[in-house]
Amino acid sequence: MRLTVLGCSGSVPGPTSPASSYLVTTEDTSLVLDLGSGAFGPLMATTDPSRLDAVVLSHLHPDHCADLTALAVWLRYGPSSPSGPVRVLGPEGTRERLLELTHLAPADLAATFAVEIVHDGEPTTVGDLTLVPHAVLHPVPAFGYRVTGPATDGGVATLGYTGDTDLCDGVSAVADGVDLLLAEAAFEREEEVRGIHLTGGRAGGLATAAGVRALVLTHLQPWADAGVVYATARAAYAGPTELAVAGAIYDL
Repeated sequence: MRLTVLGCSGSVPGPTSPASSYLVTTEDTSLVLDLGSGAFGPLMATTDPSRLDAVVLSHLHPDHCADLTALAVWLRYGPSSPSGPVRVLGPEGTRERLLELTHLAPADLAATFAVEIVHDGEPTTVGDLTLVPHAVLHPVPAFGYRVTGPATDGGVATLGYTGDTDLCDGVSAVADGVDLLLAEAAFEREEEVRGIHLTGGRAGGLATAAGVRALVLTHLQPWADAGVVYATARAAYAGPTELAVAGAIYDL
């Protein structure tokens, strides 16, 4: 299982990265976790978008789903068009959000995207990947995901993706014992408002409590001091830790 960071900027696209989007691939399967603002370009540079098996949405804020509009155009008018429908997995309201974003008629949307609503703790499969959504703490309905699939060594690998969340039972379930935790750390200072995002320190504490093998910090807002976020995470977690950058690849 390979993770490719298409975009890792938090809340808005940044000067060096699109907003959140992460391509997960095996020999047989290709999906993206979120497709935020500006992420379609890197997706197109990395793979044929019409070959995606699914788009999996953590929640419906634009920095996590806005470039589904670009994917819709590609599927309807691009080189392999018409192609689809592509599965889109997300929280309640996903279909309505896509209608709003794309301005497609309902029948055209259905021909482009096959929307499936995810539910807390209920696993679903996409090719040879299994995803378990866990409801997390954010101002809108939101999920983190555990992704299980074939490891590069022939075994089984696990990836945890927090989506946007503060500390909660759901994100602990996402992180529990995973090989790699892709954790948002949007907030730089611990005193910032709770119930929205993690900080580096809280992401590091989560990784330690969950016993994860490696931590990648993502969704850093462009105005945050990445050095501070990294340092506070390292103070709370002794394992391998990196700041996500657009284009980074992790083989699990």
